[in-house]
Amino acid sequence: MNTYSVSGSDTFTIFGRTFNDFADADNLTIAYGEDLVAASTGKNQNTIFAKNEKGNNATITIRLLRGSADDRFLQQKQADTDKDFAATVLADGEFIKRMGDGSGSVINDSYRLQGGMIMRRVDAKENVEGDTDQAVAVYTMVFASVKRGMR
Repeated sequence: MNTYSVSGSDTFTIFGRTFNDFADADNLTIAYGEDLVAASTGKNQNTIFAKNEKGNNATITIRLLRGSADDRFLQQKQADTDKDFAATVLADGEFIKRMGDGSGSVINDSYRLQGGMIMRRVDAKENVEGDTDQAVAVYTMVFASVKRGMR
């Protein structure tokens, strides 16, 4: 029996705003930089397991159309942080990947995002050979907790 996966109409929301002005290619990625568990094995294969809280952190890369409403929104959030770092309002939100089975059933593969900040400024470039990346604003954010669930 075949299994199918149909993906589309994903949504990304942070700061209560649903983003729409995505660029091309991988317009949003979520990457975990650390393992959830560390293990150390000694004599007689005795093993110690330790929880690594950094395994809950994730880096999110967002590719937006440069100058779009979503780009301006995040740029203002960065300006607010620059003005008073301690008063920064952290980002909460959700990424929902919609997955169909080809028979009409849909599962929402969701990522709950909590405690996020922009961690890198937006790079820029000019290109005269048709490189479309010059019209893309790339935001890199770090979130303290990103948990996956399905519904």
